[in-house]
Amino acid sequence: MKIAVIGGTGLIGSQVVKRLNASGHEAVPHSQSTGIDVISGQGLDEAAAGADVLVNLTNSPTFDESSREFFQASMDNLLAAAQKAGVRHFVILSIVGAEQVPELDYYRAKVLQEDILKAGPIPYSIVRATQFMEFIKAVLSWTTVDDTVRLPSTPIQPIASKDVAEAVAEVAAGPPLNGIHNIAGPEIFSLDELGRITLAHDSDNRTVVTDPDAGMLSAINGDVLTDKDAHIAPTRYADWLS
Repeated sequence: MKIAVIGGTGLIGSQVVKRLNASGHEAVPHSQSTGIDVISGQGLDEAAAGADVLVNLTNSPTFDESSREFFQASMDNLLAAAQKAGVRHFVILSIVGAEQVPELDYYRAKVLQEDILKAGPIPYSIVRATQFMEFIKAVLSWTTVDDTVRLPSTPIQPIASKDVAEAVAEVAAGPPLNGIHNIAGPEIFSLDELGRITLAHDSDNRTVVTDPDAGMLSAINGDVLTDKDAHIAPTRYADWLS
């Protein structure tokens, strides 16, 4: 089966391509570096040509209001190219609990992306994941001042990118779900607790201070970013750190 992976050179996309090809499929990575532009539409017809499945793993370069414009334009262009090429299955990666966080522009934009796909002409699958383990250190850096990291106690259920890639590859190789497949890590932490664990492992002398108003994730109420009923991935955070 030929599978076009848009955003196929990034953190998740490169692993998806590798897994699909190892399984005997013909997965072809496409990105700006290979000459496509999801906003202008450049190269999309060529990327989708002959593909049975299109996996869209592109992401907005910003987390503000402009992310909505990115997902609107990119999805419109990709769906048009996929329909023209006769693609039979369209897959995207989204976020567990996205619709429950209307306070954040980026989460609203991801819900828009899902809605565009659901209303489109092509059978689809949506894989929703919890927060990537690979992004935790970046989250710490956002709220660091001198030697202090301020973090809310927002519950999160971190998942390794390799487990996300495995799930996306499995869904892409299967029949369209015309629905959502949720995946999550095996453990739930409060974000401030996870920060302390991460700094201790790295022998980092910064101190974590619990601050309910610190950072983007402070806008999230309750445990909406976790899902105990999701498909639980195997990689534990301590093992990933090691």
